Amino acid sequence: MAAVRVDNHAEASPRLPLWAAIFVTLSCVAILALSGWREWASRGAELKNAEVDMTNLARSLTQHAEDTLEVADATLMGLASRLETNGTDPVAIARVQSFLELRKPTLGRIRGLFVYDEMGRWLATTENVSFAGLDNSDRAYFQRHRASDDRRVYLGQPVKSRAGGQWIVTISRRFNHPDGSFAGIVLATIDAAYFTQFYSRFDLGPNGAVTLLSAEGILLARSPDDGTYVGRDMSATPLLKDRMSRPSTSAYHFKSPLDGVRRLSAYRFSERYPLLLLATEAEDDVLAQWREGATIRMLIVLALTSAIGAIGMYLVRQLVARQRMAAALAAKEAGFRLLAEESSDMVTRISFEERILYASPSTARVLGWDPAQLVGTHALAGINPEDLPRVELTVAALKRGDIEEARIIYRTQRREKPEIWVESALRATRHQDTGAIDGAVAISRDMTEHKDLEDKLAALAASDGLTGLANRRCFDERLEQEWARAARESTSLSLLLIDLDHFKKFNDRYGHPAGDSCLRTVASVLAAHARRPADLAARYGGEELALLLPNTDDEGCEQVGMRFLDALRNAKIPHAPNPPSELVTASLGGATSWPDPTVPRNCLSLIEAADRALYFAKEAGRDRLIMSGRVMLWPHAKRA
Repeated sequence: MAAVRVDNHAEASPRLPLWAAIFVTLSCVAILALSGWREWASRGAELKNAEVDMTNLARSLTQHAEDTLEVADATLMGLASRLETNGTDPVAIARVQSFLELRKPTLGRIRGLFVYDEMGRWLATTENVSFAGLDNSDRAYFQRHRASDDRRVYLGQPVKSRAGGQWIVTISRRFNHPDGSFAGIVLATIDAAYFTQFYSRFDLGPNGAVTLLSAEGILLARSPDDGTYVGRDMSATPLLKDRMSRPSTSAYHFKSPLDGVRRLSAYRFSERYPLLLLATEAEDDVLAQWREGATIRMLIVLALTSAIGAIGMYLVRQLVARQRMAAALAAKEAGFRLLAEESSDMVTRISFEERILYASPSTARVLGWDPAQLVGTHALAGINPEDLPRVELTVAALKRGDIEEARIIYRTQRREKPEIWVESALRATRHQDTGAIDGAVAISRDMTEHKDLEDKLAALAASDGLTGLANRRCFDERLEQEWARAARESTSLSLLLIDLDHFKKFNDRYGHPAGDSCLRTVASVLAAHARRPADLAARYGGEELALLLPNTDDEGCEQVGMRFLDALRNAKIPHAPNPPSELVTASLGGATSWPDPTVPRNCLSLIEAADRALYFAKEAGRDRLIMSGRVMLWPHAKRA
């Protein structure tokens, strides 16, 4: 590094005090500027923390709203099923009314339950009112169910209850006569005030608010509420107008159209129901504490800067005579800065012969060895043999001068632990006089936890959340890899496509939770047949599964498929709509290919062949395996 040469007559120069004074002035300005920047950064951090808090709150409150609607929907499903089974004659309705009276003490979040016939007349309710002659056929939710045969739950707009007069949120389902015609609806109501009271438990500052809206922009509940908010149409606000271009959850800054307050918020669109949850704090409330602290800190910095400026100007004349000494000390200090004694990362100086010349104190924390014990040892000792060639190539490139710096991640031994992941940033060093490369400086840190987290995230990204099998993306990637490997090694590759027979009827009969449980059971049976490390059981889509069998010919594929059919039947999963066994069965399509790199054919041909075989298995009566010209009929095998 170049050193500043100070002339022997510098003290006599009238310009030196001027330059020193300029330096002190600029330093004071820099301090003020840095303090201002730090305060501005602190302001940004406050806003960011508030965004994180609001995002977490929005997520929690959305879950609460979803759970509330789910409880109501579960009750409605059971009530609709009872009505469709028992009918709506007076005796059946009397039983329903008795059932509702028994359920009333356990409704919890639900305000009331109602049953209306196809004309909108009240049949039964949990409310203590005389409903003879009452008619709800004018309600939007009733007209919607009467006009549409959609059996799904419907979240209606908030209305004022005819039973109690308060604002309520409605959740309804249609039920039918045995011939499929409209028989009426079942309705659950939740007080808008329930949400308002629940949201009021959260401290969002004097001007904070939580708003629950429908996906169409109708305000369902708000805290605080002055009695005029529920039912307002907010669909013209930018958040809802631009909904399609926005993520499902995010931070959001806006000026409230309700009270004109500038707000920092987080919103979340429910993935299960047409709901939007908006949690907000007033920006002034968020920054109030920061403003008070920033004002005090800036006043202190201003006072200290003034004192520094005054003292600095006084010391300028005293420091003039010591300029030569200061320049020499600065040059030496620059040389030692490279060692970074106080760095939390491990800093090592490595010679051209790859011996450790210096190790910083952080070595004890990262590797568990005292720095003095490492000095003189080989720098690459302890590196995992699998990673060593790659590290050696990088070090050799640095020594040759091909690269000036590099960053590598590798495994190495630690004193207390068997092995850790380390990330090292390497930079070549050069001789001060000749400029030749004389070694390197390495700054290293422990990346074990980070690497473990990456591995866990990779595993989650490759698995299906319901069955635990590999997901479709993982299957596609592995299929391409195994196809390429089979082409290189001239080996066979087999595939079984599996489709559960009449699974839609299973869901209709037993419900989707039972369907999910069935899929998990079948997936576990299939996973048990992926016995080799290279075998891959995956969820291909819906109720369709796949089993990839590398290095397996058609006979081996056939054996695996038949064993799976045996195991599935032995599982004895009830499935009444699947005669004649009335058990869960599956149709299998299998295919085997010997990939040839000289033939223009890709891995999709294997899927297409297996899919065609699966189609023929279904056409032939299901509960069988068809592959490569062979037809497997349960429980016997028949050659086609």
